[in-house]
Amino acid sequence: MIAWAKREDWRNALSEFLDRHTAKACAAAGTDRQEIADVLGDDAATVVWGAAFEDLIATDLPDGRNLADDYLRRRGWKEGASTREYIAGLRRSTISLYEVGGLVPGESMQLRDLVRGGDPVRVSEKLGSQGLRQWDRVATRVIPLREGAIISGTLMPFDHDTSEAVLASLRKAGTKAPREFAKVAQAFGIETDAKTLAGMMTPDLLLAGATFMVTNFWLDAALQAAQGRNRPDLVNSEGDPLDFTTLHFPLLAGVKSEQIRTALAAVPALQQENPGFWNWLDAPGVKPQTSARRGKAQTFFSTMEDGSLVLGTLALNGRRLFLEANSTARAERGRAMLKPALSGLVGPPLIERTDLEQMLAAERPPPEPSGLSPNDERALIRQTLEDHYRNIIDQPIPSLGGKTPRAAAKSPKGREKVVAWLKTLENHSAKRPAGDPIGEYDFGWMWRELGVEGLRH
Repeated sequence: MIAWAKREDWRNALSEFLDRHTAKACAAAGTDRQEIADVLGDDAATVVWGAAFEDLIATDLPDGRNLADDYLRRRGWKEGASTREYIAGLRRSTISLYEVGGLVPGESMQLRDLVRGGDPVRVSEKLGSQGLRQWDRVATRVIPLREGAIISGTLMPFDHDTSEAVLASLRKAGTKAPREFAKVAQAFGIETDAKTLAGMMTPDLLLAGATFMVTNFWLDAALQAAQGRNRPDLVNSEGDPLDFTTLHFPLLAGVKSEQIRTALAAVPALQQENPGFWNWLDAPGVKPQTSARRGKAQTFFSTMEDGSLVLGTLALNGRRLFLEANSTARAERGRAMLKPALSGLVGPPLIERTDLEQMLAAERPPPEPSGLSPNDERALIRQTLEDHYRNIIDQPIPSLGGKTPRAAAKSPKGREKVVAWLKTLENHSAKRPAGDPIGEYDFGWMWRELGVEGLRH
């Protein structure tokens, strides 16, 4: 059929479908369809080509032609019964977004349709099931056959945020399309209304018309990652870009460490933790805020146990006092705060800056040996995880609307968010390397503790 699609009768149609499945993502990346393999590799280019090819198989062209029908009518006699059944099933299929569950690697998996709903469908799949993890999200076509359901040759894994964007766009299209169709119909004198058309807009019809959109979302995410465009802007609680700054204050000749401690004790914003270390805290009650001018920014901040915002730290080491802050502006603010207290005690500071790119590029030294046996080390990690998750179910979670998981689970909508949060935890854990104790952690008790075990499907 691939060779058939490249015949003169179908070549232009296939090219048009490929353009639809790639145009928006390529335009955003400043590239074109022919360069996808160069940027992402041959495997990704094959996925995109396959998505467009399968869309062509499942679509009736404006002139009434269909690739699968044409092939089966003229060459179907060459194919076995199972192949004809598969082509016919692909012809009737629609792509959708699925959540992966019930994995039996190398054998099968369950797919829950996130668009059309219904019970999960178990599909036989050897290769694809080996590379997926519990609660992954994928776009594909489920094809029912006499011997059981399988998936098509195109499988597009989605990260959670991109899949949510796809679902939101599908909901928007489902709402907008009937109104647009009604306007066109009325322009041609056809009496209809958006409400009537909305009743005709089935999920299958919506998905059939949005297949190219799903591919563009997947391709756009892949191109963003390859080009480094998917990295979020990180800002501190004041909206300043992260620019880790250290001020090195040299102690003046004859100045003793105790004089520095006494001077810093007079600064209300400083909280001493030990003889050589202080936390610089914001005013009581101040909460971190995401700057409105940075819509895609993620706020980076740290707090004390009582919720106080930490603006920076000071460390007294030998003949130097170090002030560390996560932005240049905040470091200057700290310098101004310290100036009256340290006058006559320290000289002008040496300023050291490290931006986020430099931090990411820096080679991290290998971790120091723990001195424990492998079994004791694994036991320690498991206990640390247990203590962490026992604590976190009673801590506010941003994705739960600032509620604790225990509190959120008390309402129907909150339970949906808790389930999504738990699935994200399990999914990230499942992607750890084989043998990693973090990847082996059993989250089952959290589902039971929060009363949502019945929703774990």
